[in-house]
Amino acid sequence: MDTDESATQQKQPSRPVLVWDVPTRIFHWLVVVLVAAAYATSKLNWMDWHVRIGETLLALVLFRLLWGFFGSETARFHTFLSAPAAAWRHLRHVFHREADLQVGHNSAGGWMVVLLLALLLGETLSGLFVNNDVADDGPLTQWVPAAIANAITALHTILWDALLAAVVLHVLAIAVYAVAKGHNLLRPMVTGRKHLPERIRAPRQASVMLALLLLVASATAVTLLATYL
Repeated sequence: MDTDESATQQKQPSRPVLVWDVPTRIFHWLVVVLVAAAYATSKLNWMDWHVRIGETLLALVLFRLLWGFFGSETARFHTFLSAPAAAWRHLRHVFHREADLQVGHNSAGGWMVVLLLALLLGETLSGLFVNNDVADDGPLTQWVPAAIANAITALHTILWDALLAAVVLHVLAIAVYAVAKGHNLLRPMVTGRKHLPERIRAPRQASVMLALLLLVASATAVTLLATYL
């Protein structure tokens, strides 16, 4: 998109549009805090707290997966997952300055969301099996042979390193969009709103009560998994 076309779009009548619902925003920032807390408790060897944080993260990830099917329009996977070729075409223009008309995740950002969720899910699930000589056994360690538990422990470390790398890449992408394209991706994730042309339809929002029910179901599942299996 050239500069004149971008300027024309920016001059079009616009209004604030709610693009990110409250449950999605709370999930996002809770994960930020809890991943940082997981890192700190691991380094400080506060393993009881580390386990609690991991189980909380697992409940949140399960909620987000459910919200990806039953939640608000911009949170649903089918609205932001596109073919890899579309993501590649988007990345080819990442340094082109243009108006921000994206309602939800762009085609590349959608795949980043899936990657982060997959790594979080793998990391928290593997944590249920972790077995080493420093921390207590994970709640499911006794259900698998020692060799498998040790392999899952190694996987837990590998996934953690991969998650940190993905987080760094995510933060760098936000910075690139801010500098190269002039897109502030953080503000909408805080306020939920962004200014869009009037011709762009506002996304449908799901009920907060539904989000609470899905969160309770997710937390219950993790509690039962960690306590009784």
